[in-house]
Amino acid sequence: MGVFERFLTVWVALAMVAGIAIGVFAPGLVQMIAAAEVASINLVVAVLIWAMVYPMMVNVDFGAVAGVARQPKGLLVTLAVNWLIKPFTMALLAVLFFDVVFAPLISPEDAVQYTAGLILLGAAPCTAMVFVWSQLTRGDATYTLVQVSVNDLIMVVAFAPIVAFLLGVTEIVVPWETLVLATVLYVVLPLVAGMITRRVLGADAAIEAFSVRVKPVSIVGLIATVAILFGLQGEVILARPAVIALIAVPIIIQSYGMFALAYGAAYALKVPHKIAAPCALIGTSNFFELAVAVAISLFGLNSGAALATVVGVLVEVPVMLSLVAFANRTQGAFGRG
Repeated sequence: MGVFERFLTVWVALAMVAGIAIGVFAPGLVQMIAAAEVASINLVVAVLIWAMVYPMMVNVDFGAVAGVARQPKGLLVTLAVNWLIKPFTMALLAVLFFDVVFAPLISPEDAVQYTAGLILLGAAPCTAMVFVWSQLTRGDATYTLVQVSVNDLIMVVAFAPIVAFLLGVTEIVVPWETLVLATVLYVVLPLVAGMITRRVLGADAAIEAFSVRVKPVSIVGLIATVAILFGLQGEVILARPAVIALIAVPIIIQSYGMFALAYGAAYALKVPHKIAAPCALIGTSNFFELAVAVAISLFGLNSGAALATVVGVLVEVPVMLSLVAFANRTQGAFGRG
């Protein structure tokens, strides 16, 4: 890894500070970026995420997709964590902290809102950023694509029923435009671009050399995305730091807990590290665009539920970077895979 990648956590921390500063001192710029939305997806952030995902897609070899069937354990771990465990543990942690532990500090009405927001986060597994985390852990690009694609298909039919059950309501209005547009922007288009790039380059050596050259684009996209996300929420972070810290507690516990569960299961099942790391990271991160969009549509832009989903965005990047570092340090333990 180069100096830039080794100190990625430092650059992300600086991006967080810069983002908050921009949000406070240049609100007009932030409002202009925030206004560039289609179906609750910010197009500026979408372009940056596309830049992050594209280098990973160049490494996707469709000729190797059939090999996924020979390594089904990683996919099974991902699906079990994302759909049988994660939504329910997030709901449990939300109720535990907001109804019990933090009850003296917040009103019952706010507790209900924050719980709803965390339920929405827990029921929406990540789609785009996983490609970045996979790349940083030298994950199998083809296998990661299959994992994400299967999760997206399940999300179409399972997200609304799970959320409805956990929120105790009978009808959940899912913004399908957001779900479809996000899948197209973050998966389909970068994948097509990657396929075209591979066809143009031809030889494996040329593809590898090109991947090395464009990899910094992915890192720059990540840092710029962090700066924008923190810029969009800069005033909220400074105005309500205590509430944000309270909301962050169950999210952090959930994130590290899900990673430990998935990573440990992959190790016990002798899954190779290039598959184990991405499968654990997929089970840890969240599809924050969908969670935020649903929170706004159900509870309103200024609701506690929307705030909770936004805190999930703020917490995710530093937490995921720490888990990427841990996965890289423990790669040797998976050598037997």
